[in-house]
Amino acid sequence: MIKAEKNDIVTVLYTGQLTDGTLFDETPEEKPLKFIIGKQEVIPGFEESVEGMFQGETKTFTIPCDKAYGEKKPELIEKVERSDLPQDLELHQGGLLEVTQQDGSAFQVKVVELTDSHVTLDANHPLAGEDLVFEIELVSVMKKPLN
Repeated sequence: MIKAEKNDIVTVLYTGQLTDGTLFDETPEEKPLKFIIGKQEVIPGFEESVEGMFQGETKTFTIPCDKAYGEKKPELIEKVERSDLPQDLELHQGGLLEVTQQDGSAFQVKVVELTDSHVTLDANHPLAGEDLVFEIELVSVMKKPLN
């Protein structure tokens, strides 16, 4: 059996759920996830859990939030005046809004509260503060070439 180790290229199928069973992500069978162990291409807890698995093995594990998307950071939640936002902007609670920074890069924030005068925006990752439960099937392991 082939064991997944650092620098191996692995292909996995997975489902991701919150601890309450809410599904937040899954890979379709025809489009599995491929990544290199040790290259930080996926969240740390996911990578650590796949390392050491054997090709063909299926495993369920829980990743604590500190090895996933981190704790929710209060400093990333901001209350802004509606008058500071474009008037034609359609806002609804729970909706996402794209914010463009001065350097041209963009990121999404969630509208968490709306009043007549203010909007509260949350720039935390949607899964911040959540422990995540994954079921993973290690489909294939491609060993690093020997130099």
